[in-house]
Amino acid sequence: MEIPVSKNKEYVVDIMDNGFEGEGIAKIDNFTIFIPNTIKGERVRIMIVKVLSSHAFGKLIEILKASPVRETEDCQTYKRCGGCQLRHIKYEETLKIKQNAVQSLVNKTLKQKIEVEETLGMENPYHYRNKAQYPLGINKEGKPVMGVFANRTHEIIPIQNCLIQNKQAEEVAKFIFDFIVKNKVSIYDEKKQKGLMRHIVTKIGIKTEEIMCILVINGNEIPQEKELINQVIMHFPNVKTIVKNINKQNTNVILGKENIPIYGDGFIKDKLGEFVFKISPLSFYQVNPIQAQRLYQIGVDAAQITKQDIVFDLYCGIGTISLFMAPFAKSVYGIELVEEAVYAARENALINKIDNAQFIAGDVEKILDDLINKQKIIPDIVMVDPPRKGLDRRSIDNILRISPKRLVYISCNPATLVRDLSALEGLYEIKRLKPVDMFPFTSHVECVAVLELKNCQ
Repeated sequence: MEIPVSKNKEYVVDIMDNGFEGEGIAKIDNFTIFIPNTIKGERVRIMIVKVLSSHAFGKLIEILKASPVRETEDCQTYKRCGGCQLRHIKYEETLKIKQNAVQSLVNKTLKQKIEVEETLGMENPYHYRNKAQYPLGINKEGKPVMGVFANRTHEIIPIQNCLIQNKQAEEVAKFIFDFIVKNKVSIYDEKKQKGLMRHIVTKIGIKTEEIMCILVINGNEIPQEKELINQVIMHFPNVKTIVKNINKQNTNVILGKENIPIYGDGFIKDKLGEFVFKISPLSFYQVNPIQAQRLYQIGVDAAQITKQDIVFDLYCGIGTISLFMAPFAKSVYGIELVEEAVYAARENALINKIDNAQFIAGDVEKILDDLINKQKIIPDIVMVDPPRKGLDRRSIDNILRISPKRLVYISCNPATLVRDLSALEGLYEIKRLKPVDMFPFTSHVECVAVLELKNCQ
Protein backbone atom coordinates (compact mmCIF):
# COMPACT_ATOMS: atom_id res chain seq x y z
CA MET A 1 0.00 0.00 0.00
CA GLU A 2 1.33 3.41 -0.95
CA ILE A 3 1.36 5.79 2.01
CA PRO A 4 -0.81 8.81 1.09
CA VAL A 5 0.79 11.33 3.50
CA SER A 6 4.24 12.84 3.90
CA LYS A 7 6.06 14.19 6.94
CA ASN A 8 5.94 18.00 7.43
CA LYS A 9 3.12 18.42 4.90
CA GLU A 10 -0.24 19.96 5.82
CA TYR A 11 -3.65 18.37 5.22
CA VAL A 12 -7.30 19.16 6.01
CA VAL A 13 -9.07 16.23 7.68
CA ASP A 14 -12.32 15.34 9.42
CA ILE A 15 -12.02 13.75 12.87
CA MET A 16 -14.08 10.57 12.76
CA ASP A 17 -13.49 9.29 16.30
CA ASN A 18 -11.46 9.66 19.48
CA GLY A 19 -8.93 7.03 20.49
CA PHE A 20 -8.21 5.51 23.87
CA GLU A 21 -5.93 8.35 24.96
CA GLY A 22 -8.40 10.99 23.80
CA GLU A 23 -6.56 11.71 20.56
CA GLY A 24 -8.56 12.41 17.40
CA ILE A 25 -8.58 9.83 14.62
CA ALA A 26 -8.77 10.78 10.93
CA LYS A 27 -8.23 8.91 7.68
CA ILE A 28 -6.75 9.90 4.34
CA ASP A 29 -7.35 7.27 1.65
CA ASN A 30 -8.13 4.79 4.45
CA PHE A 31 -4.75 5.51 6.10
CA THR A 32 -5.12 6.26 9.84
CA ILE A 33 -3.78 9.45 11.40
CA PHE A 34 -3.78 10.21 15.14
CA ILE A 35 -4.02 13.90 16.12
CA PRO A 36 -3.89 15.03 19.79
CA ASN A 37 -6.15 17.89 20.98
CA THR A 38 -8.84 17.19 18.38
CA ILE A 39 -12.40 15.96 18.89
CA LYS A 40 -14.77 13.71 16.95
CA GLY A 41 -16.82 15.78 14.47
CA GLU A 42 -14.21 18.51 13.99
CA ARG A 43 -12.66 19.60 10.70
CA VAL A 44 -9.03 20.62 11.18
CA ARG A 45 -5.83 21.55 9.41
CA ILE A 46 -2.93 19.38 10.52
CA MET A 47 0.77 18.86 9.86
CA ILE A 48 2.11 15.31 9.70
CA VAL A 49 4.93 14.90 12.24
CA LYS A 50 5.61 11.15 12.07
CA VAL A 51 4.86 8.48 9.45
CA LEU A 52 4.91 4.72 10.06
CA SER A 53 3.97 1.91 7.71
CA SER A 54 0.48 1.43 9.23
CA HIS A 55 -0.40 4.91 10.53
CA ALA A 56 0.82 8.47 11.05
CA PHE A 57 0.75 11.18 13.72
CA GLY A 58 -0.36 14.74 13.10
CA LYS A 59 -0.11 18.07 14.87
CA LEU A 60 -3.11 20.40 15.08
CA ILE A 61 -2.49 23.63 13.12
CA GLU A 62 -5.98 25.16 12.85
CA ILE A 63 -9.55 24.27 13.82
CA LEU A 64 -11.79 24.91 10.80
CA LYS A 65 -14.97 23.57 12.40
CA ALA A 66 -15.04 23.18 16.19
CA SER A 67 -16.97 20.54 18.13
CA PRO A 68 -19.77 21.82 20.41
CA VAL A 69 -18.10 19.93 23.27
CA ARG A 70 -14.77 21.76 22.86
CA GLU A 71 -13.78 23.60 26.02
CA THR A 72 -11.61 26.69 26.36
CA GLU A 73 -8.38 25.42 27.87
CA ASP A 74 -7.90 26.60 31.44
CA CYS A 75 -4.26 25.61 31.97
CA GLN A 76 -1.19 27.43 30.65
CA THR A 77 1.01 24.31 30.52
CA TYR A 78 -1.67 21.84 29.34
CA LYS A 79 -0.37 21.24 25.82
CA ARG A 80 3.23 20.76 26.95
CA CYS A 81 3.16 18.83 30.21
CA GLY A 82 1.17 15.77 29.15
CA GLY A 83 -0.38 15.32 32.61
CA CYS A 84 -3.90 15.89 31.27
CA GLN A 85 -4.86 14.89 27.74
CA LEU A 86 -8.52 16.00 27.76
CA ARG A 87 -8.69 19.55 29.12
CA HIS A 88 -9.96 20.77 25.73
CA ILE A 89 -13.15 18.67 26.10
CA LYS A 90 -16.16 19.31 28.37
CA TYR A 91 -15.93 17.05 31.40
CA GLU A 92 -19.22 15.19 30.78
CA GLU A 93 -18.01 14.31 27.28
CA THR A 94 -14.70 12.90 28.61
CA LEU A 95 -16.75 10.41 30.64
CA LYS A 96 -18.50 9.24 27.45
CA ILE A 97 -15.15 8.95 25.63
CA LYS A 98 -13.84 6.67 28.40
CA GLN A 99 -16.99 4.54 28.40
CA ASN A 100 -16.82 4.19 24.60
CA ALA A 101 -13.13 3.28 24.71
CA VAL A 102 -13.80 0.43 27.15
CA GLN A 103 -16.86 -0.68 25.14
CA SER A 104 -14.74 -0.80 21.97
CA LEU A 105 -12.23 -3.13 23.67
CA VAL A 106 -15.07 -5.33 24.94
CA ASN A 107 -16.68 -5.56 21.50
CA LYS A 108 -13.39 -6.57 19.87
CA THR A 109 -12.32 -9.15 22.46
CA LEU A 110 -15.15 -10.76 24.45
CA LYS A 111 -17.67 -13.35 23.35
CA GLN A 112 -20.15 -12.16 25.99
CA LYS A 113 -22.01 -9.10 24.76
CA ILE A 114 -21.47 -6.84 27.75
CA GLU A 115 -22.84 -3.32 27.82
CA VAL A 116 -20.31 -1.13 29.59
CA GLU A 117 -22.01 1.11 32.15
CA GLU A 118 -21.69 4.88 32.20
CA THR A 119 -18.43 6.18 33.66
CA LEU A 120 -18.76 7.28 37.29
CA GLY A 121 -17.50 10.86 37.28
CA MET A 122 -16.64 13.37 40.02
CA GLU A 123 -18.89 16.18 41.20
CA ASN A 124 -15.83 18.44 41.41
CA PRO A 125 -13.09 17.10 39.11
CA TYR A 126 -10.43 19.61 40.22
CA HIS A 127 -7.50 19.49 42.67
CA TYR A 128 -8.22 15.84 43.38
CA ARG A 129 -4.67 14.43 43.54
CA ASN A 130 -3.26 13.73 46.99
CA LYS A 131 0.30 13.14 45.76
CA ALA A 132 2.61 15.36 43.71
CA GLN A 133 6.14 14.68 42.43
CA TYR A 134 8.08 17.76 41.33
CA PRO A 135 11.44 17.33 39.60
CA LEU A 136 14.10 19.98 40.21
CA GLY A 137 16.69 20.95 37.64
CA ILE A 138 18.65 23.62 35.82
CA ASN A 139 17.07 25.25 32.75
CA LYS A 140 18.76 26.34 29.51
CA GLU A 141 19.63 29.71 31.07
CA GLY A 142 21.38 27.96 33.96
CA LYS A 143 18.67 28.88 36.49
CA PRO A 144 17.00 26.54 39.02
CA VAL A 145 13.58 25.28 38.00
CA MET A 146 10.85 23.14 39.60
CA GLY A 147 7.74 21.87 37.88
CA VAL A 148 6.70 18.97 35.69
CA PHE A 149 8.41 17.20 32.82
CA ALA A 150 7.29 18.25 29.36
CA ASN A 151 5.49 15.42 27.58
CA ARG A 152 7.93 12.69 26.40
CA THR A 153 10.99 14.72 27.47
CA HIS A 154 13.02 15.54 30.58
CA GLU A 155 12.67 19.28 30.09
CA ILE A 156 11.11 20.77 33.24
CA ILE A 157 8.18 23.15 32.72
CA PRO A 158 7.99 25.65 35.64
CA ILE A 159 4.97 25.02 37.83
CA GLN A 160 2.06 27.44 37.48
CA ASN A 161 -1.26 26.44 39.02
CA CYS A 162 -2.00 22.77 38.42
CA LEU A 163 -5.74 22.20 38.32
CA ILE A 164 -5.55 18.53 39.36
CA GLN A 165 -3.05 18.83 42.23
CA ASN A 166 -4.05 19.62 45.81
CA LYS A 167 -3.57 23.37 46.40
CA GLN A 168 -2.08 23.07 49.90
CA ALA A 169 0.46 20.44 48.89
CA GLU A 170 1.43 22.51 45.85
CA GLU A 171 2.04 25.60 48.00
CA VAL A 172 4.28 23.63 50.35
CA ALA A 173 6.40 22.38 47.44
CA LYS A 174 6.75 25.92 46.05
CA PHE A 175 7.79 27.22 49.47
CA ILE A 176 10.49 24.55 49.85
CA PHE A 177 11.81 25.27 46.35
CA ASP A 178 12.00 29.01 47.10
CA PHE A 179 13.99 28.23 50.27
CA ILE A 180 16.39 26.04 48.28
CA VAL A 181 16.95 28.78 45.69
CA LYS A 182 17.33 31.64 48.22
CA ASN A 183 19.83 29.64 50.25
CA LYS A 184 21.77 28.51 47.18
CA VAL A 185 21.36 24.79 47.95
CA SER A 186 22.71 22.90 44.92
CA ILE A 187 20.20 21.37 42.54
CA TYR A 188 20.73 18.10 40.70
CA ASP A 189 21.78 18.41 37.08
CA GLU A 190 20.57 15.29 35.29
CA LYS A 191 23.06 15.59 32.42
CA LYS A 192 26.11 16.08 34.67
CA GLN A 193 24.71 13.79 37.42
CA LYS A 194 25.87 16.35 39.98
CA GLY A 195 24.05 18.48 42.54
CA LEU A 196 21.97 17.65 45.60
CA MET A 197 18.21 18.31 45.39
CA ARG A 198 16.43 16.01 42.91
CA HIS A 199 12.70 15.99 43.69
CA ILE A 200 10.16 17.42 46.09
CA VAL A 201 7.32 14.97 46.72
CA THR A 202 4.21 15.86 48.71
CA LYS A 203 1.44 13.63 50.04
CA ILE A 204 -1.70 14.89 51.76
CA GLY A 205 -4.53 13.18 53.61
CA ILE A 206 -7.61 14.55 51.87
CA LYS A 207 -9.80 14.00 54.96
CA THR A 208 -7.20 14.69 57.67
CA GLU A 209 -5.27 17.42 55.76
CA GLU A 210 -2.02 16.00 57.17
CA ILE A 211 0.90 16.69 54.81
CA MET A 212 4.11 14.73 54.22
CA CYS A 213 7.11 16.29 52.43
CA ILE A 214 9.71 14.00 50.88
CA LEU A 215 12.99 15.66 49.87
CA VAL A 216 14.82 13.43 47.39
CA ILE A 217 18.57 14.10 47.47
CA ASN A 218 21.70 12.91 45.71
CA GLY A 219 23.69 12.81 48.95
CA ASN A 220 23.28 12.43 52.70
CA GLU A 221 22.86 15.91 54.20
CA ILE A 222 20.80 19.00 53.35
CA PRO A 223 22.51 22.33 54.09
CA GLN A 224 20.54 24.44 56.62
CA GLU A 225 18.27 21.48 57.24
CA LYS A 226 17.02 22.68 60.65
CA GLU A 227 16.21 26.15 59.29
CA LEU A 228 14.29 24.59 56.39
CA ILE A 229 12.27 22.43 58.80
CA ASN A 230 11.51 25.38 61.06
CA GLN A 231 10.39 27.57 58.16
CA VAL A 232 8.15 24.87 56.68
CA ILE A 233 6.35 23.97 59.90
CA MET A 234 5.99 27.62 60.88
CA HIS A 235 4.26 28.50 57.58
CA PHE A 236 2.40 25.19 57.17
CA PRO A 237 1.18 23.70 60.49
CA ASN A 238 -0.48 20.84 58.57
CA VAL A 239 2.94 19.43 57.68
CA LYS A 240 3.20 16.48 60.07
CA THR A 241 6.40 14.92 58.77
CA ILE A 242 9.38 15.72 56.53
CA VAL A 243 11.41 12.83 55.15
CA LYS A 244 14.84 12.82 53.54
CA ASN A 245 14.97 10.22 50.76
CA ILE A 246 18.43 9.15 49.57
CA ASN A 247 18.70 8.47 45.83
CA LYS A 248 22.26 8.51 44.46
CA GLN A 249 21.47 6.33 41.45
CA ASN A 250 21.46 7.49 37.83
CA THR A 251 17.88 6.42 37.29
CA ASN A 252 14.41 7.60 36.31
CA VAL A 253 13.02 6.08 39.52
CA ILE A 254 12.12 9.03 41.75
CA LEU A 255 12.45 7.56 45.25
CA GLY A 256 15.45 5.71 46.61
CA LYS A 257 15.05 2.91 49.16
CA GLU A 258 16.37 4.83 52.20
CA ASN A 259 13.96 7.15 54.01
CA ILE A 260 15.12 9.22 56.99
CA PRO A 261 12.48 11.23 58.90
CA ILE A 262 13.96 14.63 59.80
CA TYR A 263 10.71 15.94 61.28
CA GLY A 264 7.82 13.90 62.65
CA ASP A 265 7.63 10.12 62.55
CA GLY A 266 7.76 9.51 58.80
CA PHE A 267 4.10 8.93 58.03
CA ILE A 268 0.70 10.62 57.81
CA LYS A 269 -2.82 9.29 58.19
CA ASP A 270 -5.94 9.61 56.10
CA LYS A 271 -9.52 8.35 56.31
CA LEU A 272 -11.21 6.30 53.62
CA GLY A 273 -14.81 5.57 54.49
CA GLU A 274 -14.85 4.56 58.15
CA PHE A 275 -11.22 3.42 58.13
CA VAL A 276 -7.97 5.16 59.05
CA PHE A 277 -4.90 4.44 56.92
CA LYS A 278 -1.25 5.06 57.72
CA ILE A 279 0.68 6.33 54.68
CA SER A 280 4.48 6.08 54.43
CA PRO A 281 6.83 7.49 51.74
CA LEU A 282 6.94 4.27 49.70
CA SER A 283 3.46 2.88 50.33
CA PHE A 284 0.87 2.92 47.55
CA TYR A 285 -2.33 4.80 48.37
CA GLN A 286 -4.93 5.73 45.79
CA VAL A 287 -4.11 9.15 44.30
CA ASN A 288 -7.80 10.10 44.24
CA PRO A 289 -9.25 8.76 47.51
CA ILE A 290 -12.67 10.35 46.90
CA GLN A 291 -13.21 8.19 43.83
CA ALA A 292 -11.31 5.27 45.36
CA GLN A 293 -13.90 5.03 48.14
CA ARG A 294 -16.71 4.95 45.57
CA LEU A 295 -14.83 2.37 43.47
CA TYR A 296 -14.20 0.11 46.48
CA GLN A 297 -17.82 0.39 47.58
CA ILE A 298 -18.97 -0.82 44.16
CA GLY A 299 -16.58 -3.77 44.42
CA VAL A 300 -17.51 -4.71 48.00
CA ASP A 301 -21.27 -4.41 47.34
CA ALA A 302 -20.96 -6.50 44.17
CA ALA A 303 -18.99 -9.22 45.97
CA GLN A 304 -22.02 -9.92 48.23
CA ILE A 305 -19.74 -11.13 51.03
CA THR A 306 -21.23 -13.11 53.90
CA LYS A 307 -19.86 -14.17 57.30
CA GLN A 308 -19.28 -17.67 55.88
CA ASP A 309 -16.99 -16.43 53.09
CA ILE A 310 -13.21 -16.65 52.82
CA VAL A 311 -11.95 -13.79 50.64
CA PHE A 312 -8.62 -13.42 48.82
CA ASP A 313 -7.46 -9.88 48.01
CA LEU A 314 -4.68 -10.10 45.41
CA TYR A 315 -2.34 -7.10 45.04
CA CYS A 316 -3.74 -5.67 48.26
CA GLY A 317 -1.32 -2.73 48.71
CA ILE A 318 -1.64 -1.24 52.20
CA GLY A 319 -4.85 -3.20 52.77
CA THR A 320 -7.43 -0.59 51.80
CA ILE A 321 -10.00 -2.82 50.12
CA SER A 322 -9.16 -5.78 52.40
CA LEU A 323 -10.26 -3.72 55.39
CA PHE A 324 -13.40 -2.60 53.54
CA MET A 325 -14.30 -6.29 53.04
CA ALA A 326 -13.23 -7.71 56.41
CA PRO A 327 -16.33 -6.71 58.49
CA PHE A 328 -18.55 -8.72 56.14
CA ALA A 329 -16.32 -11.82 55.77
CA LYS A 330 -15.24 -14.85 57.78
CA SER A 331 -11.61 -14.09 56.90
CA VAL A 332 -9.59 -12.09 54.37
CA TYR A 333 -6.15 -12.94 52.99
CA GLY A 334 -4.32 -10.01 51.41
CA ILE A 335 -1.30 -10.68 49.18
CA GLU A 336 1.17 -8.01 48.08
CA LEU A 337 4.71 -8.00 46.65
CA VAL A 338 5.94 -4.81 48.39
CA GLU A 339 6.99 -5.73 51.95
CA GLU A 340 6.64 -2.18 53.29
CA ALA A 341 3.03 -2.12 52.04
CA VAL A 342 2.34 -5.41 53.85
CA TYR A 343 3.75 -4.01 57.11
CA ALA A 344 1.48 -0.98 56.63
CA ALA A 345 -1.50 -3.23 55.89
CA ARG A 346 -0.95 -5.16 59.13
CA GLU A 347 -0.63 -1.91 61.07
CA ASN A 348 -3.77 -0.52 59.39
CA ALA A 349 -5.66 -3.65 60.48
CA LEU A 350 -4.52 -3.06 64.09
CA ILE A 351 -5.40 0.65 63.95
CA ASN A 352 -8.90 -0.21 62.74
CA LYS A 353 -9.31 -3.20 65.12
CA ILE A 354 -9.71 -5.68 62.28
CA ASP A 355 -8.69 -9.16 63.49
CA ASN A 356 -9.87 -11.39 60.62
CA ALA A 357 -7.47 -10.13 57.92
CA GLN A 358 -4.03 -11.65 57.26
CA PHE A 359 -1.45 -10.01 54.99
CA ILE A 360 1.28 -11.95 53.22
CA ALA A 361 4.30 -10.51 51.40
CA GLY A 362 5.50 -12.11 48.16
CA ASP A 363 4.79 -12.72 44.48
CA VAL A 364 1.04 -13.03 44.08
CA GLU A 365 1.26 -16.06 41.78
CA LYS A 366 3.54 -17.95 44.24
CA ILE A 367 1.60 -17.08 47.41
CA LEU A 368 -1.72 -17.85 45.72
CA ASP A 369 -0.30 -21.20 44.63
CA ASP A 370 0.86 -21.94 48.19
CA LEU A 371 -2.43 -20.97 49.86
CA ILE A 372 -4.50 -23.06 47.45
CA ASN A 373 -2.32 -26.09 46.77
CA LYS A 374 -0.31 -26.53 50.00
CA GLN A 375 -2.42 -24.94 52.74
CA LYS A 376 -5.67 -25.99 51.04
CA ILE A 377 -7.32 -22.62 51.77
CA ILE A 378 -9.99 -22.21 49.10
CA PRO A 379 -11.60 -18.76 48.74
CA ASP A 380 -15.29 -18.21 48.13
CA ILE A 381 -14.63 -14.75 46.69
CA VAL A 382 -11.52 -13.31 45.01
CA MET A 383 -10.80 -9.61 44.67
CA VAL A 384 -7.96 -8.60 42.32
CA ASP A 385 -6.42 -5.17 41.71
CA PRO A 386 -3.31 -5.95 39.64
CA PRO A 387 -0.74 -3.55 38.13
CA ARG A 388 -1.13 -2.35 34.53
CA LYS A 389 0.21 -5.63 33.09
CA GLY A 390 -2.83 -7.46 34.51
CA LEU A 391 -2.96 -11.02 35.86
CA ASP A 392 -0.31 -13.62 35.00
CA ARG A 393 -1.43 -16.87 33.39
CA ARG A 394 -0.61 -18.93 36.49
CA SER A 395 -2.94 -16.85 38.67
CA ILE A 396 -5.72 -17.06 36.08
CA ASP A 397 -5.31 -20.86 35.92
CA ASN A 398 -5.45 -21.10 39.73
CA ILE A 399 -8.60 -18.95 39.85
CA LEU A 400 -10.24 -21.10 37.17
CA ARG A 401 -9.25 -24.29 39.01
CA ILE A 402 -10.65 -23.26 42.42
CA SER A 403 -13.64 -21.48 40.83
CA PRO A 404 -14.67 -18.96 43.51
CA LYS A 405 -18.36 -18.10 43.26
CA ARG A 406 -17.58 -14.45 42.59
CA LEU A 407 -14.57 -12.58 41.24
CA VAL A 408 -14.27 -8.80 41.42
CA TYR A 409 -11.56 -7.39 39.13
CA ILE A 410 -10.44 -3.79 39.65
CA SER A 411 -8.23 -2.57 36.84
CA CYS A 412 -6.21 0.51 35.92
CA ASN A 413 -5.71 -0.75 32.36
CA PRO A 414 -8.85 -1.69 30.36
CA ALA A 415 -6.76 -3.44 27.67
CA THR A 416 -5.30 -6.03 30.05
CA LEU A 417 -8.60 -6.24 31.95
CA VAL A 418 -10.48 -7.25 28.81
CA ARG A 419 -7.68 -9.66 27.84
CA ASP A 420 -7.99 -11.38 31.24
CA LEU A 421 -11.79 -11.38 31.11
CA SER A 422 -11.58 -13.27 27.81
CA ALA A 423 -9.60 -16.01 29.61
CA LEU A 424 -12.23 -16.17 32.39
CA GLU A 425 -15.50 -15.80 30.48
CA GLY A 426 -15.79 -19.51 29.64
CA LEU A 427 -16.43 -20.29 33.31
CA TYR A 428 -17.77 -16.93 34.46
CA GLU A 429 -20.62 -14.65 33.52
CA ILE A 430 -19.57 -10.99 33.48
CA LYS A 431 -22.35 -9.31 35.44
CA ARG A 432 -21.09 -5.70 35.46
CA LEU A 433 -18.37 -3.60 33.90
CA LYS A 434 -18.26 -0.13 35.42
CA PRO A 435 -15.66 2.52 34.49
CA VAL A 436 -14.74 4.95 37.28
CA ASP A 437 -13.07 8.28 36.54
CA MET A 438 -10.18 8.19 39.00
CA PHE A 439 -8.12 10.68 36.98
CA PRO A 440 -10.38 13.40 35.52
CA PHE A 441 -9.16 15.18 32.37
CA THR A 442 -6.55 12.47 31.73
CA SER A 443 -6.91 9.53 29.36
CA HIS A 444 -6.73 7.03 32.25
CA VAL A 445 -9.79 5.11 33.38
CA GLU A 446 -10.24 2.62 36.20
CA CYS A 447 -12.79 -0.18 35.85
CA VAL A 448 -14.49 -2.65 38.14
CA ALA A 449 -15.70 -5.90 36.60
CA VAL A 450 -17.98 -8.27 38.51
CA LEU A 451 -17.90 -11.97 37.54
CA GLU A 452 -20.12 -14.76 38.81
CA LEU A 453 -19.61 -18.48 38.36
CA LYS A 454 -22.04 -19.63 35.66
CA ASN A 455 -23.49 -22.52 37.69
CA CYS A 456 -23.67 -20.45 40.89
CA GLN A 457 -27.23 -19.13 40.86
